[in-house]
Amino acid sequence: MKKVDYCKVKDILDKAKSLKGLCKEEVTYLLSHHYDREVTNLVFELAKDIKDTIYGKRIVFFAPLYISNICQNECAYCGFQKSNKEITRKKLTKNELKKEIEYLIDQGVKRILLVASEDPQLSVEEICDHIELCYETKTEKGEIRRVNVNIAPLKKEEFKLLKNAKIGTYQVFQETYNEEKYRLYHTAGPKSDFKFRYEAPFRAIEAGIDDIGMGILFGLDNPVSEIRGLFEHIAEMERRYGIGPHTISVPRIKRAVGAKLSYEPPYFIDDEYFAFIVAILRIAIPYTGIILSTRESKVLRDRLIDIGVSQISAGSSTSPGGYSTDKKKFSEQFTISDNRSLKEMVITLAEKGYLPSFCTACYRRGRTGEVFMELAKTGSIKNLCDKNSLLSFAEYVANFDEDNREPLKAYIEDLVKYFDEDLKNKVNLIFFGHKDIYY
Repeated sequence: MKKVDYCKVKDILDKAKSLKGLCKEEVTYLLSHHYDREVTNLVFELAKDIKDTIYGKRIVFFAPLYISNICQNECAYCGFQKSNKEITRKKLTKNELKKEIEYLIDQGVKRILLVASEDPQLSVEEICDHIELCYETKTEKGEIRRVNVNIAPLKKEEFKLLKNAKIGTYQVFQETYNEEKYRLYHTAGPKSDFKFRYEAPFRAIEAGIDDIGMGILFGLDNPVSEIRGLFEHIAEMERRYGIGPHTISVPRIKRAVGAKLSYEPPYFIDDEYFAFIVAILRIAIPYTGIILSTRESKVLRDRLIDIGVSQISAGSSTSPGGYSTDKKKFSEQFTISDNRSLKEMVITLAEKGYLPSFCTACYRRGRTGEVFMELAKTGSIKNLCDKNSLLSFAEYVANFDEDNREPLKAYIEDLVKYFDEDLKNKVNLIFFGHKDIYY
């Protein structure tokens, strides 16, 4: 084990406290000393402070919505890989998709992540039609207000179609930044092209999409090397376009039926080291949202929310048709570990003093890309985000949780005390039946 230079650690953490972020060398140094309890404790403490400073108690909810698990790629860790004969394949029809959307709306979901395998029968035009259906579908409970998309990399002209379809964030994970191992784990199909995937965020930005989500699939290579690769990717994006990613996702490989690599990932990362990685990302890229899925356990998810995560899913399904039909009917992409419903997660967060958020205001007000980052770095966005999160939470309580309405309403009344009269009046309007109020 390398000897820790505590003076160097202090200098790095002092820089992080300024909320200016860290470079890949500084991140590498901290990650290389994850075995040192004093270093990890300092990082965890600072990550919590930075998260509280920038995000306050807001936790944003989203729901993944899978439209197909038919795939032409051979990805060794994924249950959707083309050669897997152990799963049932399904591509949703428009009517089936509409049922999924209606189910999610009636649970209180406002933000969808539309997910698709690389289905050769699924064109970008059809995906755009699906996005339109997400926005058009309404129930007595409301509607979806933001559609983010996680699909295979596209050509620039195809990204323009997505932009015109009014997507929120385009999300694409490089999976691993080790090009040699990338080829080893992606043996066939369009996804085997490392460069085409690497440059996908750049083509999306050139097509006018300024909210980009990036990520690593932890477990394919040494996490220190992976994060260095991620930071190099981000640095190139910032040099070329002046913006970085809106979000970073932190999935770990989880067991997927028929994907043998997922049973024993090449690089095992235990919960403690994984938590340290999330904390490092929070202090290194303070204004970037960190997304955590239901892959992880209930206990670990609750902990990671405290030290860095700002967006989560709840009550999720990773199979097409998994919300409105039997979840086991069509096979999931990976095993879900946290099965708490959206309602249960809202209660859990409220009990811990967090502010559950269903806000989509920034996207609809045009506060994205460079505009959002400028507001974030000056601290101006926090006041707007706190108010809009509270309004979206009030709408959820008023319309979707009759069982817990009174205690949650009392919780909201306690929070509102710290805001101005205008916000208090808007909250009252929501409880009198008004919807979709935001700044």
